[in-house]
Amino acid sequence: MIYINQVMQSMKDSTRIRVVEIKESYLYTVNIDANTSMPKKELFTSFLTDIEQKEWLIIADPFARIIEEKDLSDIQIQKRDLDWAVIQKHCLPYINELLQKNGRETKIKEISTEIGVTPTKVKKLLSRYWQRGMNKNAMLPDYANSGGRGKSKNLNVDKVGRPRKLTVDGEYRSGINITEEIKLQFEHAINKYYRKGNGYSLKDVYHFILRDFYSDRYKENGDIQYRIWESNRIPSYQQFYYWFKKLEDPKKDITFRKSTKEYELKHRPILSNSKVETNGPGTRFQIDATIADIYLVSGIDANRIIGRPVIYAIVDVYSRIVTGIYVGLEGPSWMGAMMALDNMVTDKVEFCKQYNIDITEEQWPTHHLPEIIIADRGEFEGYAVAGLINNLNIKIENTTAYRGDLKGIVERKFRTINGKVKQKAPGAIQKEYRERGDKDYRLDATVNLKEFTALVITMILQHNHKVIDKYPMEKEMITDRIVPTPISLWNWGIQNRKGRLRTIDRNILRLNVLPRGKATVSRAGIKFKNLLYGSKRAIEEQWYTKLKNKSVSIVYDPRHLDRIYIPNDDGLDYETCILLEPSEQYKTDFLEDIVFYQQLRNELEEEERSRQVQLTINADTMMEQIIKSAKEKKKNTLYKPASKKEKLDAIRDNKEKEKQINRQEEKFDLSPSLKSEDVEIIDFATKKKIEEQPAKKGTSRLMEKLKRKRDEELGKDK
Repeated sequence: MIYINQVMQSMKDSTRIRVVEIKESYLYTVNIDANTSMPKKELFTSFLTDIEQKEWLIIADPFARIIEEKDLSDIQIQKRDLDWAVIQKHCLPYINELLQKNGRETKIKEISTEIGVTPTKVKKLLSRYWQRGMNKNAMLPDYANSGGRGKSKNLNVDKVGRPRKLTVDGEYRSGINITEEIKLQFEHAINKYYRKGNGYSLKDVYHFILRDFYSDRYKENGDIQYRIWESNRIPSYQQFYYWFKKLEDPKKDITFRKSTKEYELKHRPILSNSKVETNGPGTRFQIDATIADIYLVSGIDANRIIGRPVIYAIVDVYSRIVTGIYVGLEGPSWMGAMMALDNMVTDKVEFCKQYNIDITEEQWPTHHLPEIIIADRGEFEGYAVAGLINNLNIKIENTTAYRGDLKGIVERKFRTINGKVKQKAPGAIQKEYRERGDKDYRLDATVNLKEFTALVITMILQHNHKVIDKYPMEKEMITDRIVPTPISLWNWGIQNRKGRLRTIDRNILRLNVLPRGKATVSRAGIKFKNLLYGSKRAIEEQWYTKLKNKSVSIVYDPRHLDRIYIPNDDGLDYETCILLEPSEQYKTDFLEDIVFYQQLRNELEEEERSRQVQLTINADTMMEQIIKSAKEKKKNTLYKPASKKEKLDAIRDNKEKEKQINRQEEKFDLSPSLKSEDVEIIDFATKKKIEEQPAKKGTSRLMEKLKRKRDEELGKDK
């Protein structure tokens, strides 16, 4: 409930207000920290909702003190009484008008005229009255220095609980009772300060509580300062700590102060184990990836360091046997996970032969599909898993964020592998940070990718026959004298437990785990990533004419796009499409390379288009100039036909004459051009040099003759 004279503090910006009046469905509040503050009208129900939602907290009245007259100076008493008389005589009779915003300024001016002061003085008196508790002592000029600081005060309500042992000036400090409002203040401070990543201690949070709720605020040099109240008006640290332990929520505290990952990995209750949710081999497989703690060298040149490899492993939850691995440079990504899934259904005898390791099927008997795969959210949340779910009936369970412990079995296996690598292999990471002068372990890299894969296979074969510590054995296993090794548990589970083992053709699995896309059938071929493909079936069924501009679903391997595959509706067969001649130049390229070439081409064309715009503008301008010049020339021509009919009838003759002129100008002259020399012409009679009249520049006698003939013809027409 809300009461008159109640003080509240905003949780958003720590603004403190006092309720000065409640009328019908409205209440009026003032800001107690402002220099002057006039009442603000609020809707009662709306404000009550804000309190229930803890946007406002009820706090102790910072001006509620018991002040004895003997502790006040004569000046303070005189000033208080004078100002209180003004409030009683000139303001309280008009309090309803002063609460309302409309008309308030007019009424304040009337009061200021009546008592002979400025309107600002009246506002200050009213503000002090409303802000400091609406009583006589509210008009004291300075609370901060009044009240007999350092002397013990008596509260109206006796303090509950055990008395404090510490005394000041020989008197007990009784403190305050912890009310529901104070508990809300504690809870707010814990959420705001303690449950944050700043790492504040409980002492820090207690100090923040005193600053926010139990202090006087004042300005010094333009900055807000805080003066903490006397000890008998504030809760003690012991009281705060007591209620903190009652309000404590370890999950919230660790989650907000550290992280969700920290809680889930290190503080979450462990009440079960992974095996509980399985009923035999093949029920659940866990898959995960890690970057190995070793640097490898190239298989072509041992002096070239190629970095650290990625290890993908798939482990059966029931037996702990490793069912699939991938050691390579792909990932962590769907590509690496896809390779591990491919190895999961591979005959391990043939797989080990590739690395010169001879085993029998009994040493590594896994080549099966599981019922469920537990995976990370990253690789197994994309569209590529749809084939596993829809066609192979494998359920995918993605772990929640920061819950790597849900794949604890396979992650423990990674720790074992990395530990062995550090002990044995050169080039392994020995410590996270090298100090100055330490040898760079990367320079010791010796093992290539194939050799490191052989090392991983050797460790997995050892793991499959190693006793598992703390395995939750069943009574039947003990009766059958089973030692908890992965191989023994796998074989015993197949015979005695239901399990979910299935086998599948390796190519069908590949068809369902490869990335999927859409290709378009056109007259030019089957188009995918701007590459053109063709197939025997497409030709026989005349796709290029019947299915023109229709899209088809395809699967592809991004590592080589010389082939794509169109799966059949049952997901158990496919049509192979090969690159057509226009796209064969890309047959050895990765998808990333092809995309790069296409993007580069688009960028070059885009740059050229901007230049083409300028060329077009230039060409248009030049064309306009040529046309303009032709129009001007037409206006100035001497020949002007008498009528439109005469002009049209002369077209054929004009064309013939123009043709003769053009032929003379366009004719080929293959004879070598000779440089003409100047000669002198002598008159035999006078023995003097005859000056030759030069011909017009750029013309010949024949041209002059033809032009004269044309002019004569035109003269006849006139």
